[in-house]
Amino acid sequence: MENYVYVLDFLPAGRATDRGYHREPVALAVGETELKLLEILPKPGVTLVPGKRVAVVPVDGVPPPIDHVRRRLGYDELTGSARTELTPALESIVRGDPVKYLRFFNDSPSVSRRFHLLELLPGIGKKTMLAIVEERRRGPFTSFADIEARLHLKNPEGLLVGRIEAELQGVDDKYRLFVAP
Repeated sequence: MENYVYVLDFLPAGRATDRGYHREPVALAVGETELKLLEILPKPGVTLVPGKRVAVVPVDGVPPPIDHVRRRLGYDELTGSARTELTPALESIVRGDPVKYLRFFNDSPSVSRRFHLLELLPGIGKKTMLAIVEERRRGPFTSFADIEARLHLKNPEGLLVGRIEAELQGVDDKYRLFVAP
């Protein structure tokens, strides 16, 4: 269950659907924990700002600005603005929980003798994968800056964000590393 979401787009006049036009305010968001794309309804009179982190459940006794989550969305249901905001939101999520995402670099296993999960990240080939595996034998990575320094790998967060976006778009492989199908 998602406790926080990042707002991708806010439609104060509603949006068109297959069954007509809903005139209630709606927001499109990505969940912080499970990385699901969601359609959420704000409480009456609440305006949500794209790019902001918003609570979905009460936090410290303070009620959230969200009335409820209507449904889970597919990537193709996002508006153009929501697609534009998705990458910065995912970057904020990955940087906000480095321990969770560094675990992938430190613990990802080999699937077979010829294929490693690290190769699913965009821009990681056999040579880079072997360098990552060799370097993590010397000690676990402690931060994204540590990965950059030890491997001369530019923007490791961006590699993770690229894979998350591919999974949200429905990548055609059988592996789901970050997003549930």
